[in-house]
Amino acid sequence: MSESHHRARRRFGQNFLHDPAVIERIARAVSPAPGDALVEIGPGLGALTRALLDAGADLDVIEIDRDLAARLARTFSGDAALRIHNTDALAFDFGALAARRGLLRLVGNLPYNISTPLLFRFIAHAESVRDMHLMLQKEVAERINAAPGGKTYGRLSVMVQFHCHVSPLFDVGAGAFSPAPRVRSAVVRLVPRREPPAPLRDRRCLERVVTLAFGQRRKTLRNSLKPCLTDSAIGDAGIDPGSRPETLTLGEFAALANALAARDV
Repeated sequence: MSESHHRARRRFGQNFLHDPAVIERIARAVSPAPGDALVEIGPGLGALTRALLDAGADLDVIEIDRDLAARLARTFSGDAALRIHNTDALAFDFGALAARRGLLRLVGNLPYNISTPLLFRFIAHAESVRDMHLMLQKEVAERINAAPGGKTYGRLSVMVQFHCHVSPLFDVGAGAFSPAPRVRSAVVRLVPRREPPAPLRDRRCLERVVTLAFGQRRKTLRNSLKPCLTDSAIGDAGIDPGSRPETLTLGEFAALANALAARDV
């Protein structure tokens, strides 16, 4: 396979970013400074990698595709500011890297087929992350920024917003990629919160309540939360058991999680 033509692999969800204007816009949004611990997820052919290095970044990149990792090693051979990790970002130990390098700044064009699991992975390591600049399918970007009351507000919205401040930056058309995806994309900035938006006793309880609530989103809380909370416990948390999950705020989900944590003590 030639250096200039690497066939995108569907199993890795590869769509390579090639539009110079979009690449420059992302690099400008990230604005790396000397000493920043940048981590690029899925660098692919290295277009954004080059722009970040040119902007002065000290960069770790995580690339699951062995052939692409080897190609990156050739392309950037001798560049001491770049370290290549040929592994799966879903298994990567972000905490260990942060222990060596300080708070991480994540950036990447996330594969659409695993963007949701990656987002959950990132927020699980939020204490190791300073900020994230991520290219996502526009639909996913809208979900993580959705407000209560709409159809797009769900488990991903609640969990990401509880752990991060979300800022949509700009949309990206399909023509910026090769091969062109069938959907539009969007770049978002996520900044982990250092204090939760509402008091929370146990994060695992929040995960359980949110997962159950949205697992059958047409059901009322009375029915969806039956495995873990009674009507009276929901009511004591200040929430109508007849409510539907998409109407609840972050604070109300935290109240339900705290009710579960109290029951589990």
